[in-house]
Amino acid sequence: MKTRSSAWPLALLFAGMVVYASLYPFSGWRVQGVSPLAFLEAPLPQYWTGFDVVSNLLGYAPLGFLLSLAMLRSDGRRWVWAVAFGAPTLLSLGVETLQNYLPMRVPSNVDLALNSAGAALGASCAWALERLGALRRWSQFRADWFEPTAHGSLVLLALWPLSLLYPLSVPFGLGQVWDRLEAGLVELLGETPFLTWVPIRLEAPDALSPLAEAFCISLCLLSPLLMGYAEMRSMGRRAVFLLMLFLCACGAAGLSATLTYGPAHAWAWMNPQAFVGMGAALLAGLLMLGLSRRLCTVVMLLTLAVSLTLLNLAPDSPYFAQSLEVWEQGRFIRFHGVSQWLGWLWPFAALIFGVRLVARAPVAAEQPH
Repeated sequence: MKTRSSAWPLALLFAGMVVYASLYPFSGWRVQGVSPLAFLEAPLPQYWTGFDVVSNLLGYAPLGFLLSLAMLRSDGRRWVWAVAFGAPTLLSLGVETLQNYLPMRVPSNVDLALNSAGAALGASCAWALERLGALRRWSQFRADWFEPTAHGSLVLLALWPLSLLYPLSVPFGLGQVWDRLEAGLVELLGETPFLTWVPIRLEAPDALSPLAEAFCISLCLLSPLLMGYAEMRSMGRRAVFLLMLFLCACGAAGLSATLTYGPAHAWAWMNPQAFVGMGAALLAGLLMLGLSRRLCTVVMLLTLAVSLTLLNLAPDSPYFAQSLEVWEQGRFIRFHGVSQWLGWLWPFAALIFGVRLVARAPVAAEQPH
């Protein structure tokens, strides 16, 4: 029997992220006058770094894993290796070929080989887990803990920690897009009469007060928490999810700070506002353990709306520009575009998802037990 798996949308999203990261910044396209596939017969590159090798090897491993997982859970075992290895290899060949036309990219036969090896590694891991019975146990765990319709929320919750890796002006403050959106609209419409339609702020906005920042941090943590609550079957499981989400949030924020500033500053984001905001979110999460599924989604929409308003009325942190330089010009240049878009779009995707849930017939408004 075929099983609907969240691995399919995750695989498609990850493939899109790979393409974006491989072709970023999508500017300066030109034709060099050489065969697009000439890199396949080129000599091995003389200069490479361990970071490049690891990133190319592991960058395609999740894609191979997710495709293999999706095929195994959809009764497509006969075609597991053809899809889980062949599709990422063809994708890598395609993006390496397109890199011929980008000045900031260099196609490489070594990158293609590492990408293919990474896909094979991911597919092998999924196959080994299936042989060990881990996938069957995960399916049982998912059926016991989550509602059958939890596919969309599980995908969004899986992407939430990744969206926290890009430097944020406010801890966990996803969706702060107005400053860059305003600048982009001004540049796009600068020579047109439509520029007067852009609501440009004439004065610099005031920074969030410490209390407002703590309140915003609390709301930003409650949004994914309530999304998970809406798909949980019992208060006990919601309590476990509460603990796991906070641990995951701290780990993602610490990893982001480590990548940006170095291991010595992994917990620099833990200021008094973060402590107060996290404490308030923890208390609110405990108080809302008994909310109905539908009410969880409604409150999640309110937290998203208020947090997005606060974030987009506030200026960037004074240290934000320095953080961006590390990602936009350093070794993370190939990843910063993907993580940036995740950080920008996650709360808006959650808003759309929540509105769709609330608009459905109130069939899932029961209380948790």
